[in-house]
Amino acid sequence: MYLKKGDTVAIVSPARAIDSEKIQPAIRFFEKHGLQVVLGKHIHNVDHQMAGTDAEKAEDIQAFINDPNIRAIVSTRGGYGCVRVIDQLDLTPLAEQKKWFVGYSDVTVFHSHIHQNHGTPTIHSTMPVNISNDPSLEEQESNTTLIAALMGADLRYAIASNPLSKEGDASGILVGGNLSILYSMCGSASDIDTRGKILFIEDLDEYLYHIDRMMMNMKRTGKLEHLAALVVGGMSDMNDNAIPHGKTAEEIILEHTARFDYPIYFGFQAGHQKPNVAMRFGMKAVLKDNQLFLRA
Repeated sequence: MYLKKGDTVAIVSPARAIDSEKIQPAIRFFEKHGLQVVLGKHIHNVDHQMAGTDAEKAEDIQAFINDPNIRAIVSTRGGYGCVRVIDQLDLTPLAEQKKWFVGYSDVTVFHSHIHQNHGTPTIHSTMPVNISNDPSLEEQESNTTLIAALMGADLRYAIASNPLSKEGDASGILVGGNLSILYSMCGSASDIDTRGKILFIEDLDEYLYHIDRMMMNMKRTGKLEHLAALVVGGMSDMNDNAIPHGKTAEEIILEHTARFDYPIYFGFQAGHQKPNVAMRFGMKAVLKDNQLFLRA
């Protein structure tokens, strides 16, 4: 399943539109690491906010799912739109050919649907929209961990001490992604079973009361009940009302998990932040000594 030099990655736009020049640094980045790159036929199409119509996006993705020469499918960006195409796709060849689907944010739709219905690992990581010609040190870490994840390196990430964290050791299959997307898929064919697993969540630009609403939903639907552990990434650029909610996003999460005795780590370096380190979802992860281990 892991890539080697000479393998081919495909870049697609399953959600919002993206300018062609914004993906050129990513193409050069993959080529620099010995990978060949192909682009979806409709990758630069525009349909209002979207990267083409649902049918055009689905056509590109399905073509690369079916092509045995493609070893990974990388999303250009998130935004919104993945849920509009997921049910139009036959993802069976993805599992049979053991190829990666890569991205974060709105791409959580694919992570969850693939994990729940096909049992194939995926990679939660930076995307072409975030790759530049002159990356900062944090962006370099995001980029290099993506290559490491694709090529089968063992990954180890230290988790900084946080006064809200409930530290401890745990192991389990790693799942999750963007909290808003996980919440939106509850009750659907893409809804994930979190029992016995390490759940990762992150979010961006949400109102604090809505974080509370989503965590209430996750609790009431049993998603928080039997976790092996909870890992919280960036809860970035949160919004509040004129009358303050009274708690931070992290405090809200802690409130709704207070009665559970599994480890909870805050401040993990992934999500809508820098760095956004790569993680292989759908594979075993180990939390030990305040580090997250992801072995190939």
